[in-house]
Formats: sequence, structure tokens, C-alpha cells
Amino acid sequence: MSTTTLDKTETAPAPAPAPRRRARRRGERGPAGAALLHGGLAVASLIAVAPVAWLFYLSLGPDKEDYLHPGGIVDKMTLSNYSFVLENTGFFDWFKSTMIVALGTTLIGVLVAATTGYAVSRMRFPGYKQLMWVLLLTQAFPIAILIVPMYEIFSELGLIDTYGALIAVNCTTAVPYSAWLLKGYFDTIPFEIDEAGRVDGLTPFGTFFRLILPLARPGLAVAAFYNFITAVGEVAFATTFLLDDSKYTFAVGLQTFVSEHDAQWNYMAATAVLIAIPVTVFFYLVQKNLVTGLTAGGTKG
Repeated sequence: MSTTTLDKTETAPAPAPAPRRRARRRGERGPAGAALLHGGLAVASLIAVAPVAWLFYLSLGPDKEDYLHPGGIVDKMTLSNYSFVLENTGFFDWFKSTMIVALGTTLIGVLVAATTGYAVSRMRFPGYKQLMWVLLLTQAFPIAILIVPMYEIFSELGLIDTYGALIAVNCTTAVPYSAWLLKGYFDTIPFEIDEAGRVDGLTPFGTFFRLILPLARPGLAVAAFYNFITAVGEVAFATTFLLDDSKYTFAVGLQTFVSEHDAQWNYMAATAVLIAIPVTVFFYLVQKNLVTGLTAGGTKG
């Protein structure tokens, strides 16, 4: 009986393939580019935040001359400036007046700008192109030459020292830009949506309010924010048209801290920080749509 012996030879394992380097897609940043981008954004953020942080720091100094020696504020920080502004000035009257004017300007200005932008975007009536250029031309006139004629007009109408006059004036400043902005945004909305609305029996106004406006929410948010900050920061017209100190807006109220020979910079800094709060809140409410609205309007037309 014979025994057959089988020689088993061990086979060496094949070498693992070298990992394939992933090809970088077009537009994709490498590590160095990403680091450079984030570093640049960090620097830009610091530059943007620095003035606000410095203003808040100065508002903690108890003396009006502390801004000349800011290093000494560290040892005597206090919130007394804020308590003085809230308790011994007309801050809450200023807040009420500012909100009335700002929200009125926002509501009326956005409505007028939206209807104007939509009409120019969708309708072809005689002079529709010239209308937009006329709106743009109104921005070329300096405020200084408009104050006197506007004061005369509002005086004849009995609107001096009223919120309505200030809202109307602010709208003349904010509406032209907002109309251009919204016209560009409406151009990005397909015309087929208007046609679908007409097929469903909607009137032009029904199509605008029920179909177009919900789609234009980002553009409306940008226009609303622009109208709001325009009204909050306006000084020249508010100073001229508002005579009753109980109707002063924030911009006018700040001037009460400055006299011919003196300036209470500590109170001004504290008031400026408080003024930033409602603007920040409004920005927070619309910020979800701001980036989309700012970029979409420039994609077409």
C-alpha cells in the first residue's frame, strides 16, 4: 500500500493596492485654501465686531471723559450709565416713536416697492423702463436740498411734528432701492406661475398676493430690513420735522446728550448699545431669508 504525499505550498498574500488619491472636484478647496478662507473670515468678523465691542466697553465708564483714557475703565466698570438712560431720559418715548416710524416705513415701503417691482417685472406698459430709472434718479438728490421744500409741503398739509410725515419721507428714501431689489427678485420667479394663477381664475392682484409674494419671501425680508434700518438711523428729517421731545426718535434723542460746550459720551455710548437691541432682534427675525434674498435678485434680469 502506497501513501501519496501532497506537498502544500503556501502562497504569499498579494500586496494591498495603494490607496487611490481622490481627485479634487472643480471648485473644491484644498486644506490650505480652506484654512486661508476661514482665517480671512475670522479676521473680517473681528473687524466687524470690534467697533461694537469698543462701544460697549466705553459705555461701562462712569465719567464722560473716560473715552480719553479707556485703560482706566477696567478698574471702575459700572452699569450706572444704562440705569441713568433708562430712568432719567425719554428713552422709552424714543423707543415708541422709533418703532412707530420704523415699522410704518417698513410696512408701507415694502408694500409700495413690491407692487412697483412686480408691475415692472411682469407688465409691459408705456414707460415701464423709464419708471425704474426715475426711481433711481431720485436717489441722486442730496437730503439737504430736499428738507426745505418738504418742510413747506408738510407745513401746508399740517403734518409737521407727526409720525406720518416722517414715515412718508423715509419711504421716499427706501422705496426706490427696494423696488429695484424686488424687481430683480421677481424676475427670477417663472412666468408660468402667473399663467397658472390666471388659469385657476385668479385676478392679477390675487396672483400677486397668493402666489408670488409667498415665493418672494427672501426678497421681501431684505427689503424689510433695509427699510427698517433706514428709518431707525435717519437723522436729518427727524430732527427737522419732529418738534415735540416726546416724539423724538432714537437718532434725535442721542443729540440731547450733546450741547454747545459739552458732550456726555458715556450716556451716548450706553444709549447707542440699547438702540442696537431692537435692530438686532429685527435682524434675527429675518436673517433666515437675508442671504437668499441678497443673492437671488442678481441671477437674472
